[in-house]
Amino acid sequence: MNKLISSVSPHFFSRRSTRTIMLDVIIALLPTAIASVIIFGLRSLLIIGVCVAGCMVSEFLFEKLCKRENTIGDLSAVVTGLLLAYNLPVSIPVWQAVFGSVTAIIVVKQLFGGIGQNFANPAITARIVMMTAFSGSMTNWVAPFTAKMPDAVSSATPLTAAAKGTVSMMPSYLDLFLGRHAGCLGETCVLTLLLGGIYLIIRRVITWHTPVVYLATFALLSLICGKDVLYQLMSGGLLLGAIFMATDYATTPSTVWGKVIFGAGCGLITILIRFWGNLPEGVSFSILIMNILTPYIMKLTRNRPLTGGVEP
Repeated sequence: MNKLISSVSPHFFSRRSTRTIMLDVIIALLPTAIASVIIFGLRSLLIIGVCVAGCMVSEFLFEKLCKRENTIGDLSAVVTGLLLAYNLPVSIPVWQAVFGSVTAIIVVKQLFGGIGQNFANPAITARIVMMTAFSGSMTNWVAPFTAKMPDAVSSATPLTAAAKGTVSMMPSYLDLFLGRHAGCLGETCVLTLLLGGIYLIIRRVITWHTPVVYLATFALLSLICGKDVLYQLMSGGLLLGAIFMATDYATTPSTVWGKVIFGAGCGLITILIRFWGNLPEGVSFSILIMNILTPYIMKLTRNRPLTGGVEP
């Protein structure tokens, strides 16, 4: 060896960049966007477009104002916009969708330093803020295939119908699987969400640990509580949250055991809120709470040095 080269970590090079990862996530989310248009009409396309545009413009203007490097090209703002739109009902006023986009990008992401520095998932946090600020419009559910009509038909979500015991309003398993029921834009069609999750696992964008442990924990506790497990799994934003938001790189653990703990915690908190809380759904709150606990989970599960020394 003629020359010894020394450098600081990282010592591995990968052709995968933030942009390519985000592009894969966008591809995985596209089938759900198509399904939302089929189920809820063209207005869903408007809400998706407004959220994506709002997130991109917010990121561009804030970074311009703060004289930071422009990061629009990494497509992370596009992913945030898509996920935010998928957490909104089709009837949401456009200006409220813009408010949510600004909250997600500027308040949750950019004020903490930008991509990779935020402690919580921007789309989930923005949804919780909107649920608090606009509870009426955020729970104004529209029946499928009626949103394009002048007077859209209001309808209960599967979880609301189940909580009230309204058997006649509870959709069948097939309707749940295909998304033929009221709900947020991106949470209804189980088929497209599963296809997106399989694509991300095949592409190695995410691992199976968090989604599978999240869903398994939820299913087991639902069974213990005497609930219809399959109905509960396919209702609400469980699959959307488990696949696309509980696997966020910046706000979730990176270690294998950390992902397992994160998924189990999300499953437990979702059960507690869904079955004993005042809200029929608890996915957003469970992921946000576990986001806050992520640094402690990482400290608990981080790899030890080869020397086996104990850090002070």
